[in-house]
Amino acid sequence: MQGKRLSVVVTRRLPDVVETRLSELFNVSLRDDDTPMTREELAEAMRTADVLVPTITDNIDAALLAGSGENMRLIAQYGAGVDNIDVSTARQRGIQVSNTPGVTTDDTADMAMALMLAVTRRIPEGLRVMQDGSWTGWSPTAMLGGRIGGRRLGILGMGRIGRAVAQRAAAFGMQVHYHNRKRLRPEQEEALDATYWESLDQMVSRMDVVMVSCPHTPSTFHLMNARRLKLMKPEAVLVNVSRGEVVDENALTRMLRAGELAGAGLDVFENAHDINPRLKELPNVVLLPHMGSATLEGRIEMGEKVIINIKTFADGHRPPDLVVPSML
Repeated sequence: MQGKRLSVVVTRRLPDVVETRLSELFNVSLRDDDTPMTREELAEAMRTADVLVPTITDNIDAALLAGSGENMRLIAQYGAGVDNIDVSTARQRGIQVSNTPGVTTDDTADMAMALMLAVTRRIPEGLRVMQDGSWTGWSPTAMLGGRIGGRRLGILGMGRIGRAVAQRAAAFGMQVHYHNRKRLRPEQEEALDATYWESLDQMVSRMDVVMVSCPHTPSTFHLMNARRLKLMKPEAVLVNVSRGEVVDENALTRMLRAGELAGAGLDVFENAHDINPRLKELPNVVLLPHMGSATLEGRIEMGEKVIINIKTFADGHRPPDLVVPSML
């Protein structure tokens, strides 16, 4: 690819500074509006371009990859997660896949703490009281929530985000526990003052807050299923800033409606933006529109990583954030 000005198709609007830099470096096709590409538009882009820059909203499956053109050699994902891309099939067709890991770790961890506080301190309920004009003044027993200091936090998935949440939670005085596919090194556990649980069932049954921060893979689909959710204490809270598919949303909704869980804070959902309508009705649930990584700084840094991956590839080298099946 050296010496050739690559043809790059971007599937969604990106921050202006990122689009400007892409245009300076490559023959780039940018999106006029911020709507997802249709499947036909994606197929056309993959037939004609050298590089595709998709996001988590674009489903790059085996069928689309089968129709890709001979010039399509890199899918530079704008985002850390790649469960929307059939990475194995892409590699079989000689198409490399890169992503943008680590950029939004702090942003997402901040949002996890915000959700914990919002649910336990009933912040959305307080906002509604103020906005609808029904507040009649302070009362000793009104809008009573609970403090998070001293509570047990169980983190499901102790990767970058899980560790960042652990650091923040410790500052709030929470007791940090975790379950992970691989146990952290002793020095990492000591630094985080985190307790490892080999059994996820045993951990969730003893926690006051369970926070999901593991990726969506075949082995984590509905990891928090109906049986495991029922192990949680009735006064416990579930927070999910990872992938909606990890939690059985219908089972969670039933338990919240029945008072079998105290509350939930969700930034991701099992069926993208098609949320269970009964979930929206619950006062003890905080729902956010996948805002965990939504900071301008983070979005620009993601774009910079995409550009570095494409530029490195164009120079004939391995993209620094190359995704390989063993990572999934």
